Parts: sequence; C-alpha cells; structure tokens
Amino acid sequence: MKTIFSLAVLLIFTNLACGQTENKPAKETTITVGDGCEGCEAVYESPVPFEELSHIDTLPGFEAAETKLEISGVIYQPDGITPAPGIVLYIYHTDQNGYYSKRGSETGRHGYLRGWIKTNDKGEYKFYTLRPAPYPNASFPAHIHPTIKEPGKTEYWIEDFVFDDDKFVNDSYRKNAENRGGGGILTLEKNEYGIYTARRDLVLGKNVPNYK
Repeated sequence: MKTIFSLAVLLIFTNLACGQTENKPAKETTITVGDGCEGCEAVYESPVPFEELSHIDTLPGFEAAETKLEISGVIYQPDGITPAPGIVLYIYHTDQNGYYSKRGSETGRHGYLRGWIKTNDKGEYKFYTLRPAPYPNASFPAHIHPTIKEPGKTEYWIEDFVFDDDKFVNDSYRKNAENRGGGGILTLEKNEYGIYTARRDLVLGKNVPNYK
C-alpha cells in the first residue's frame, strides 16, 4: 500500500514538474543593437509586465494646470510601411522646472515623470503628459527621452521628442540631429479641449548604429 501511495505521489510531482517546464518561455536570443545607451535599462522598471501594457499611457501629474500634451503615432517595421505591434516605448522627461524630480520614495532613476507603452496590432501608441521645461541654465531644448525595446533585441535610444517652437531648436540643432527612429521635432496644435497635440511616426532601427 505504501508503495502504491509513493508511486502516486511521485507521478503527481513528476507531472507538475513537466507542466512547469513546458510553461516556461523559450530563452530569447537577444541581438545587441545601438552604440550604448546610458539609463536605457530603466525600461525594465515598468510597474506593469510588458505583456499587460496598453498602447496608451498618461504620465503622472497630468491633472495640473500646465501645458498639456497628447503625442501619438505609429511605429513601423524597418521597411517604414508595415506597422510594428508589441513594441515597448519607454518615455521620461523633466518637470516644469527642468529637473527629474521625485515624489516620495520612487526608486527609478528618472524621477516620476515617465511611462511605458506597448504598440497595439496597428502599431499605434499615444501618451498624455505635461510639457517639460529645459534643463536650468542650459542651451539644449526641452525634450522627452524615448527608449525602444523590441522582442529579440536589446533596448536602444532614439531621437528625443522636442518642440518646433522651442528657441533652442535652431538651425544648429536641426543640422546635427541624428534622426534615430525618424525626426523628433514636433509641431504642436491646440485641440478643442485645450490640449496641444502632435504626431510622430517611428521606424524601427532607422539611423540606429549596428541595427540588424
């Protein structure tokens, strides 16, 4: 009797172990792209698992009485034509004083003004946030940092989102822009709700070094 019981228990644990092994995702082969990306690993600090991310996000503080932005677009495959679903876009920026400030006990490296989006089946993304300020005593335009994470590739940075009406988006800035992922200069238009809207479509790997 003990022998039969022991065999039954052994079979149960064997089946459980087999089930757990089968449910584990296959180890991803990751291709290294880009030329270094300081801080890009923060994409993995998402409080929501990648598979549960929406294609729309609203960054903290959007309810404040400041200039509100709605930025949207489509992320395309390297051919620039085919929409790219399931691409994670991590964004972060300064506050209205030009600092990467925190609220309380955040452990993330980029302050509290940040968000995570994953493109939908049409490659679409959208986020709402407040317009950031430039760094204090600097001559660089106010900007929103974007990081891309594709399946099978390391995370990499693309051109900052900047604003066409920013005094620092001058001829020199435009001339030296690398246009990674496509041009990042936004033209803002105010909608009926008082929100400034802009569109930026992105192309995976465009002008990104070592992209394969």
